[in-house]
Amino acid sequence: MVYFVNISAVLNSCKISVIKSAAYGGKENVEMKLTREEKNWILYDVGNSAFTLLIATIVPIYFNHLASGAGISDVDYLAYWGYSASLTTLVVAFLGPICGSIADTKGYKKPIFLAVLAVGVTGCLSLGLAKQWLVFLVIFIIAKIGYSGSLIFYDAMLTDITTEERMDQVSSQGYAWGYIGSCIPFILCLVVVLGSDKLGISMAQAMTVAFVITAVWWVLMTIPLMKIYEQKYYVEKKPGVVKESFRRLGHTFANVKKEKKIFLFLLAFFFYIDGVYTIIDMATAYGSALGLDTTGLLLALLVTQIVAFPFAILFGRLAKKYSADKLITVCIVAYFCIAVYAYFLSNQVQFFTLAVLVGMFQGGVQALSRSYFTKIIPANQAGEYFGLLDICGKGAAFMGTAIVSLVSQLTGSMNTGVGAIAVLFVIGLIFFRMSVKAEG
Repeated sequence: MVYFVNISAVLNSCKISVIKSAAYGGKENVEMKLTREEKNWILYDVGNSAFTLLIATIVPIYFNHLASGAGISDVDYLAYWGYSASLTTLVVAFLGPICGSIADTKGYKKPIFLAVLAVGVTGCLSLGLAKQWLVFLVIFIIAKIGYSGSLIFYDAMLTDITTEERMDQVSSQGYAWGYIGSCIPFILCLVVVLGSDKLGISMAQAMTVAFVITAVWWVLMTIPLMKIYEQKYYVEKKPGVVKESFRRLGHTFANVKKEKKIFLFLLAFFFYIDGVYTIIDMATAYGSALGLDTTGLLLALLVTQIVAFPFAILFGRLAKKYSADKLITVCIVAYFCIAVYAYFLSNQVQFFTLAVLVGMFQGGVQALSRSYFTKIIPANQAGEYFGLLDICGKGAAFMGTAIVSLVSQLTGSMNTGVGAIAVLFVIGLIFFRMSVKAEG
């Protein structure tokens, strides 16, 4: 596929800076190319980000179309969408640590990753067959569970494909290329969906094509990683793998309370990433419920992806000069300001401004949080620890989307519902600074 070749070619020429060890004469910046393992790991971000972008943009609008056709009000549409996202995160939060603990066993991470990936891809394809709003929501929940589950194991693979010194840069590159690479299938989907009348097909048929394009892209970008991935850090297999995994998981839960740095970071992540994911998950639904122009909304969120690309790389480069904790702090404060700004949102120009602001800090806070956490956990337990992180990340998103949905319905104001999440960034920042000062 020509786009796959082009992305691979760009990654081949991509360079990142790493710190050379003191054994070679002190700390010295040396330009090194991405390794094959790092490039193929990054390509999966390019693949799954296509699904991320689709469900954050076109899918909520299509669901609004299905819901309004069934007589569902705009406020209830936003609430049902939020509740479905909340249910998804609860399921993943429950299953994540369990599957992650099992996947830490030697030889298990790759097969489990492929299993949840299959659920996500199959769900994506099946969305094109749903014509009734409730059926659509059920399939959406299943698809997103598979997608979210795959990210637990994908993130945990970071310890296997690179070194600690390169993690900030490689993690940032993953998000960066995910943002820009996902624009390729997304633009194809936009052409089909927005040009459905000229193509002589219905909206439902256009959406089916969009889901097929996304699923195929997702699979193609996964193949290179699966060809070369090897689990380097693991727990030796013992009789009764599932039982042993539960035992290790219980031990990890008990120990994490004693590891103040990890424990406080998980608490911080629970709150601040909640706000980030809520804004990402509900931006289009929010704009659509406000009655903003559909085409304008989609173009604004495409701008988010384009802006996010250079800024994600920028934060990776800044991580060589400034500590990751300082950069994460900047991102949290910026997101607090974005949430406050969203409260006053009322027109297309303001939504475009919001899209640009989100793009500036989205990749930085996600990439640096991932690499920061990877550095403070045991490498051979990455799966179960990232499962715990997913409880705090995806599990927190339950709270964020529920807050938006409940406050919107109780007050009758969608702006108030969205603005209410600003407090989560304040709480998250407090816990994060406590984590930075805590001993490991």
